[in-house]
Amino acid sequence: MDHPLRRPEEILAYRSLQQIVDAKPKGVWSVGPADTVLAALQIMADKNVGLLVVLEQGKLVGVVSERDFARRVVLARKSPEQTPVSDIMVRNVITVDLAHAFGDCLRLMHQHGIRHLPVVDKGAVISVVSIRDLLREAVTHNAKVIAELERERLNMTVSMA
Repeated sequence: MDHPLRRPEEILAYRSLQQIVDAKPKGVWSVGPADTVLAALQIMADKNVGLLVVLEQGKLVGVVSERDFARRVVLARKSPEQTPVSDIMVRNVITVDLAHAFGDCLRLMHQHGIRHLPVVDKGAVISVVSIRDLLREAVTHNAKVIAELERERLNMTVSMA
């Protein structure tokens, strides 16, 4: 049985980050380093996101996640109303650009034990890709492959009859 040659972008690991970002709603939710933890947490709740980028004069200076709140505020018994985001944010942020692919993102998340990757284009954060986004991409891709295999199987069955 001949299988058609696949273009690299049809192979999940090589799916471009541009394709993944294009499928997401537009917009990046952010806070400033001087904003309070409570204000940041309220944005996360309102927007139903698990991570905010921290921007200072439009430049990425950090990220803050729900996990950071739990560990660095609640467990440290700090006041969310008094604690600035700069006290709990992660400063050494792993980012990707649109030249990266699905497999690159997955590998970086695994290597660094992170769940979110800010996507940077020309120095500006244009999106955040989460492990959930990658999982959604994998499920969609696998559904297409299964449907294609099912069509091939049906075609073989019909042609053999």
